[in-house]
Amino acid sequence: MRHSSSFHHESIAFFETELFKRIQLEGLFNDSKTICDAKPNSSWLELVTLYEKDKNQVAFSLSEFVGAHFTLPQEIVLNASGSPASLAEYIQSLWPKLTRAPDNNQSNSTLMALHHPYIIPGGRFREIYYWDSYFTALGLKLSSHTRLIESMVLNFIDLQDTLGCIPNGNRSYYYSRSQPPVLAMMVDLCMENSDSVDHDFMQRCLTGMEQEYRFWMRGQDQLNGPGEACYRTVSMPCGAVLNRYWDDLATPRSESYLEDVELAAEFSAPQRPEFYRNIRAACESGWDFSSRWLADERTLSSIQTTKIVPVDLNCLLYRLEVTLGKYHKLLGQDVQGAQFVALANRRKEAINRYFWSAEQNYYFDYQFEQQQPLPVRSLAGALPLYVNIASEQQAKCVKHSLMSTFLRDGGLVTTLNTSGQQWDSPNGWAPLQWFAVVGLRNYDYIQDGDDIMQRWLKTVQGHFAASGNIMEKYNVQSLDSLADGGEYEVQHGFGWTNGVTMAFYDLLAKSNT
Repeated sequence: MRHSSSFHHESIAFFETELFKRIQLEGLFNDSKTICDAKPNSSWLELVTLYEKDKNQVAFSLSEFVGAHFTLPQEIVLNASGSPASLAEYIQSLWPKLTRAPDNNQSNSTLMALHHPYIIPGGRFREIYYWDSYFTALGLKLSSHTRLIESMVLNFIDLQDTLGCIPNGNRSYYYSRSQPPVLAMMVDLCMENSDSVDHDFMQRCLTGMEQEYRFWMRGQDQLNGPGEACYRTVSMPCGAVLNRYWDDLATPRSESYLEDVELAAEFSAPQRPEFYRNIRAACESGWDFSSRWLADERTLSSIQTTKIVPVDLNCLLYRLEVTLGKYHKLLGQDVQGAQFVALANRRKEAINRYFWSAEQNYYFDYQFEQQQPLPVRSLAGALPLYVNIASEQQAKCVKHSLMSTFLRDGGLVTTLNTSGQQWDSPNGWAPLQWFAVVGLRNYDYIQDGDDIMQRWLKTVQGHFAASGNIMEKYNVQSLDSLADGGEYEVQHGFGWTNGVTMAFYDLLAKSNT
């Protein structure tokens, strides 16, 4: 992992200090992320030095010290002002409020400066997030903001040039992990329906996608046989290499320090690094947290993310391989294009071999140490339809499962388990509705996709009418209830819900013409 001079060494060092740990462990803030996003009023080093000088004074107050020496971040509240004529009109009004200009030097902050404009989700999420941005971009495209999507793509490539990966978000505490790889899909979004092809931009994107591919495949040359894993790569029984989520650190997350340390107290000291890495790897998945990652679906401390080869991650990497093949050929680089097509075909075969259950008629994650599928039925199983690698019969079975077991009044539940985790039932999330609907449409299940979209839009519209807000997630089972679970309150904003909502309006309008 490369570090550069702009890479916030001081803010990362701050997370190891007694001052930071004390603020977190004493629960000074309801949300552990607050102090991570705060700005010191002097340099990080000066602040820590001042704390060391003052901490033993009789009258020392930690809360007063923090109040005097930090500027705390503000939540981004986006309630509808006035009376927008429609939900769609309200979403249009949000884009400028969620757009951020290029950052100035942020060396005295955990924010990593971006050189191009970008969109943030809203609420406690005051920075760009990687996989959120694709779903947000669906709405930006329909709002004629393609330039902003291009800017976000360039920001991600710039971050990757600095860090070696596209990070979870542009905060220094996210540098050691990525998120579901959606860069290829964002590039496609920029290119589709484009009047002219910008070859320089395409080449920049192609180089960026190749670098992302190398990030995910790092370590594959160190795999010596089936069942071995290295970083994010796993050697499968047939010799194919698939991928898992990982994090290069095995320490408490800075932004959830108290939560991680409290949960890790269940383990002996030698066991804690593995627990921390599994927690962090689940954050790389974007599904933080879900029974998908748990050996015991009701116990977060049983998390085993790094032992799991996830179906959705591998589908997105298949999409990346296909896209790399396509753009190499567009630029006349046929040999490289053919190499990526071959890699995609091999991954497609492995996905259908290891994730498809002929007995259960559905796609499941795979526990590679035990060499068996996991039992949790989740919306990740719709991704093979989304990337068009299911057979017609497999697609029919997945469609049946979605419509008979996942569908609720308000849309699709995330899993069939009610675990208390936010990426489980009864919650529904915009990105997963999108994957499922597009997957169904790919196999001509238009009416079923329309049904899901209509239910989801009813949910979003109902909450908007009641509260003037768009939410990060929804309870799709009990439409009058807010979604819960997770480490923080349900957030308002909200980038990916805005984008998917607009995309659903567009698809339904086309279905009705």
